[in-house]
Amino acid sequence: MRNTPSILVFSGSTRQGSFTKQLAQVAASTVDLHGGKASFIDLADYEAPLYHQDNEANNGLPDAVIRFRALLHSHDGMMVATPEYNGFVPPLLVNMFSWVSRPYQDTAANALFHGLPVGLMATSPGGLGGVRVIPRLRDYMAELGAVAVPGFVTLPHAATAFDKSGRLQSEKAQSSLDALARRLISACQTI
Repeated sequence: MRNTPSILVFSGSTRQGSFTKQLAQVAASTVDLHGGKASFIDLADYEAPLYHQDNEANNGLPDAVIRFRALLHSHDGMMVATPEYNGFVPPLLVNMFSWVSRPYQDTAANALFHGLPVGLMATSPGGLGGVRVIPRLRDYMAELGAVAVPGFVTLPHAATAFDKSGRLQSEKAQSSLDALARRLISACQTI
């Protein structure tokens, strides 16, 4: 680990105007504010075909997945913002994590995730803020070998959660994000 923990920050939504992507961008700034070094990426720049073992056997890992793997490997932790799709993790995240968890060259399956600290965030346009997806994403991260730091951020009524400059309007939401960023940075410093 470097002196300043590096955190890869991304969203499980790539649509234009995504509230989840906005939350990830605010999270990246928050990580920087608290002494980490955030790298915000858009998964639209790492588009991968639907995972299928025959595709992998015939073609290997897609270039976008190889690039994402390299980026993940170069960071000390990860911060993931997810929308909630019918109470579950969106297909975009499931697909990317399915590809990235595959063995590659001399790297065993799930090796990139082993012990990796991760901070979890969720959004929804409704009043629950994505709270139903957090336990499912936490379990998924654990199955991959990542370690979700205690706590999480949920952002209800996401359509009205940001001001015109893109910052969170709610001091409570920003305070929760500050706390999550500090816990993630601390976890990265102890590994």
